[in-house]
Amino acid sequence: MKLSVPFILLVAILTVSESYVSAQYTMPVEELPHEGTWLQWPHNHSYGYGAADFEPAWIQMTEALVDGERVHIIAYDNVHRDHIVNLLEESFIDMSSVDFVIAENDDFWVRDNGPIFVYDSEVNLTILDWGFNGWGGNAPFELCDNIPVAVADSLNIPIIDLNAMVLEGGAFEIDGYGTLMATRTSITGPDRNPDLTEAQIEDYLQEYLGVTNFVWLDGQFGGLDDITDQHIDGFARFHGNNTLVTLNHTDQAYWGVSFSDREIINNALNTNGVPFEIVHLPLTVNDVVTTWGESVGYRSSYTNYYIANTVVLVPNYNDPNDEVANAIISDLYPNRNVVGIDCRNMLYVGGMVHCVTQQQPIGGINTVVNELRLIDSTNNLGELICVYDLSGRRINCPELGVTYIFHYENGDVKRVLAD
Repeated sequence: MKLSVPFILLVAILTVSESYVSAQYTMPVEELPHEGTWLQWPHNHSYGYGAADFEPAWIQMTEALVDGERVHIIAYDNVHRDHIVNLLEESFIDMSSVDFVIAENDDFWVRDNGPIFVYDSEVNLTILDWGFNGWGGNAPFELCDNIPVAVADSLNIPIIDLNAMVLEGGAFEIDGYGTLMATRTSITGPDRNPDLTEAQIEDYLQEYLGVTNFVWLDGQFGGLDDITDQHIDGFARFHGNNTLVTLNHTDQAYWGVSFSDREIINNALNTNGVPFEIVHLPLTVNDVVTTWGESVGYRSSYTNYYIANTVVLVPNYNDPNDEVANAIISDLYPNRNVVGIDCRNMLYVGGMVHCVTQQQPIGGINTVVNELRLIDSTNNLGELICVYDLSGRRINCPELGVTYIFHYENGDVKRVLAD
């Protein structure tokens, strides 16, 4: 599968972590190449209104993504699918890179209710079906809770039932080197996993995500103002093994991050015991106002961006700081195009672009090679630029019998068994 990924696509993945401990399952970091991105398209079935206010952002996201990967769209039913096709065709979007799964759902927050893709110990793509309870019972969830099964059935890949533990995809952030950052309120809180200890939760995360280093923030219960109970992806993200993208101290306080949690963020260590370099993104200058002229009542964050193969989708709000945030993120990902996605209406109901996207990693092994140093010139792949393990660590000395991600100078990215 050709993804047309530029050379510095994975620039943030720097060195092999000496503290890496293999796990039964491994979740590839978002910065690694994707086979596709999943979107759950807005509809009116749950609330009786609103889809037309949100759909322009979904059209924007689809248009930005299709040149670099497939876009998998979850539609409520066949009528809904036909409606989406008409919208996309009217926008002249290449439908050859778009496909659909028909599955009834409550809402569009696929990051939280949808599949989490991992590799198993034999490097097979596998879906984790964590429990989903509507952010602690604050929203309809029964239909959305079935989406991972629907996706696994459509892809015909294995699925693991982990409903014994509630986990939303936006509640944790991984760096690909074994570190996980999360707030306790959105994972260990009494409305998520009251019957599990933190140690038991860490055991789940270590086994099924492949993480070994935990950076826990206490978080804040948000009530109905923030039903996610302070998801981490709203204010702190990893970039490679050594960078943490977050808000400055004053903006963290505005965002409801406690003083103690701010200190934990600023002093966090990676798996090698090294402090993260901190990059600050601003908040909007002004309170965000929807396209219909209603203020959401607060300034918003840009950290809820989504890293795709050739683009980074960044929340934009028709605010002076849109350009500032886009430029900072562009510096972090110099060989991806930053695309601002209008999240004003999306924010009105509580989320941004990362909340409504979910990456699907590369699937089956593409080829087998017998020589790691030389590339057959007849395949037109050119020089082998970099080799990465399935978490995203750059590998200098590949081992025979191990599957890696190979990145060639022409932009091709392949999963390769070194044999």
